[in-house]
Amino acid sequence: MGKAKVIILRTAGTNCDKETSFAFERAGAATELIHVNELSRMEKKFDDYTILAIPGGFSYGDDIASGKILANELKFRLDEGLRKFIDDGKLIIGICNGFQILVKAGLLPDLAGDYQTIEATLTLNDSNKFEDRWVYLKNSRAKCVWTNAIDKIMQLPVAHGEGKFIPKNKAVLEQLKKKGLIVFEYVNEFGRSAGYPDNPNGSVENIAGICNTTGRIFGLMPHPERHINFYQNPRWTRDRKAKNGEGDGLAIFRNGVNFAKKYL
Repeated sequence: MGKAKVIILRTAGTNCDKETSFAFERAGAATELIHVNELSRMEKKFDDYTILAIPGGFSYGDDIASGKILANELKFRLDEGLRKFIDDGKLIIGICNGFQILVKAGLLPDLAGDYQTIEATLTLNDSNKFEDRWVYLKNSRAKCVWTNAIDKIMQLPVAHGEGKFIPKNKAVLEQLKKKGLIVFEYVNEFGRSAGYPDNPNGSVENIAGICNTTGRIFGLMPHPERHINFYQNPRWTRDRKAKNGEGDGLAIFRNGVNFAKKYL
C-alpha cells in the first residue's frame, strides 16, 4: 500500500502551506506544494493525487472578501478537474482561509449538489478584530471521515478576522443539522456551549467546521496543523495528558490519510 498523495494548494498570500505539508507527512502522506497556476496551466493534474488541502493564510490579500478570489479560481478556472476529483470520491480539507475558500466556491456545504451554489459565508468577527487565541472544540458526531473516532474535547488555535459562520437562511441551518454536517462546535473547557471568547467570532450555533454530505470535503476555522506536537500547546506543562507527545490536530490528518490509503 503506497502513501496517500496530497496537493498543498498555494498562491499569493498563502502562508500555512509548509506547516500543513509537515502535518500530512507526520500522518504518513506524501505531499507536494503546488501553485494554483500550475494546475490552471495543466502542468499538474488533480488526477495524480488523492487529497487536496487548502491551507490558511490571506490568499490574494483577502481582497474583496477573505478567500473570494481563490474561490473564484477554483470555480471558474479549475472546475473541470476539481469536479472530477470530487466525483471520484477523493478528499478535500480547507483550513481557515481554506475553509473560507471552500464555502465561497460553493463546495461547502453543497446541499444543492452542484458544487457551485453558495449556501453560507464566513464574515467579520463580532469582536471586529483579529482573533488569535486557543479554543476548545467538540466533535458533533458528523459523518465526516476526517474526524472519525475523535471523542474528546480538542484544543486548537484560531487566527482570523473573518471567521463568523453564517448559513444563508434557516432552511440551510436546519439541513446542516438534519444531515449531520456540523462537524465541530466551539465550546468551553467543560464541553458546553458558551459565548465570547470561547466562540471567538460569533458563529451561528457555535459552528467551527462543517463537511459536505459525503463527509469527504471538510472545512474548519481553527488550525489543526498548529497543534501536531503536544508541546505546541501553551498548557503543556499543566496538562500532561498527551499520548506519544501528539497534539490534538494530528488525528484529523491521520484520519484523512488512512481513509485515502484504504479506499483511494
